Amino acid sequence: MAQTITLRSGIDGFAFTALHADPQGPRQGGVIVIQEIFGLDEYVRQDVDRWSALGYEVIAPSMFDRQMKGYIAAHDPHGFEVGRKYAQENGAENPVADVQACVDALKDKGPVFLVGYCYGGTVAWRAAAQVQGLAAVASYYGGGVTSLMDLPLTCPVICHFGRKDQHIPADTVADLIQKARPEVPVYIYENSGHGFNNDGRPDSDLEDAQLARKRTLDLFRANAAG
Repeated sequence: MAQTITLRSGIDGFAFTALHADPQGPRQGGVIVIQEIFGLDEYVRQDVDRWSALGYEVIAPSMFDRQMKGYIAAHDPHGFEVGRKYAQENGAENPVADVQACVDALKDKGPVFLVGYCYGGTVAWRAAAQVQGLAAVASYYGGGVTSLMDLPLTCPVICHFGRKDQHIPADTVADLIQKARPEVPVYIYENSGHGFNNDGRPDSDLEDAQLARKRTLDLFRANAAG
């Protein structure tokens, strides 16, 4: 069962909240879960529980606490507009600093991994370049990753996109990533749209979601030595 904790960012000393769950069974490492623009909603909580059940200590930071403490929005046009506004206001440096604080809370206990979705998928790529102490990163449908190709990656990264994503042209993005970073595996899921890790959502295909989770887990296990 996830609990709410408070961490402090190194960039400005800001105290932000996060979901935290202890590992179930033998500890496999730490996983940082980075939200979509809708905050720490039910789907983030489900993901935290999944990683905890696999033996990972999990931290999911509330990325928009500077804009609105405890922000959670519905997956509707209003939630999208507010979340996009908060993402723009939060800038590029705050997310990196907050992720670094999460890594620092976990790193003394074993390897630390990161998985991010939508907004979090772009943050994940930036974290793989700018956060110290990450062993591997999985980016899901991060629409902004192609603008970050000049950043040198410091750990292994994989990317997941849905073929039916109406926000991200999967083939175009995959081509751009593979031309700039040929070492990064890019997976396209034929039956899924945006947000397909959210079980039960209209764009989610369970088999695709499970395959992406397996690939992410395989990445983390392959890099468990840090």
